[in-house]
Amino acid sequence: MNLFADAIAWIFSPDRATGALPLSEAIGTHLAFTAVAVLLAALLAVPAGWVIGHTGRGREFAVALSGAARAVPSFGLVLLLVLLLGVTHKVAASTTAFVLLAVPPILAGAYTGVEAVDRRVVDGARSVGMTPGQVLRKVEVPLGLPLLIGGLRSATLQVVATVTLAGYVGSWGLGFYIVQGIQLRDFSQILGAALVIVVLAVVLDLLFALLERAVVPRGVSARRAEQSDPARRRRRREVATSAT
Repeated sequence: MNLFADAIAWIFSPDRATGALPLSEAIGTHLAFTAVAVLLAALLAVPAGWVIGHTGRGREFAVALSGAARAVPSFGLVLLLVLLLGVTHKVAASTTAFVLLAVPPILAGAYTGVEAVDRRVVDGARSVGMTPGQVLRKVEVPLGLPLLIGGLRSATLQVVATVTLAGYVGSWGLGFYIVQGIQLRDFSQILGAALVIVVLAVVLDLLFALLERAVVPRGVSARRAEQSDPARRRRRREVATSAT
């Protein structure tokens, strides 16, 4: 318990506002790495996922990629790219590693979102004369947004945790405090930095949860609410029976 109290005291110490790396700057750098990595991964994975979900081609490759990504050691990937690109390109190497780790969950969210759309809805759109491109843009993409946001949510949480490894290759982000704490055997600093990362992850998770709920179309939300409320379904059947 004393260690936890010391970690909280470390976070709110006036010393965190000064020094070579103030805490606010470390948090900003950590979030910047996360945002850039997820954005670049989304630019690569989302269009590919939509095409895979719409055409059904390449699904086996996407599934294999998502599965293989779980077996890749994040720390090893960061160090490998730093060695390949050189120590003068540590920022680019670290960002590339984070992007590669974020692509699989976003890709999975994009193509499963399109695949999960009710085929009757797709067939109805085609029957009214929509082209394949219009079906994708106006039907499959909007209805598949919740699962896509879920993929972005998963990727963001994975990246915000993995960005900590940047502290091993450079004096960036909250990982720097953890690496420095290990070297100094300052356990309150290690736990304090870890707690800040946990808070960032929880806040980002809540934001994505709200966004995931907000992008659900009204009709789908109403249908889910009706399905979860037996009394509402019974009243609707009674109204339909009386009308006939």
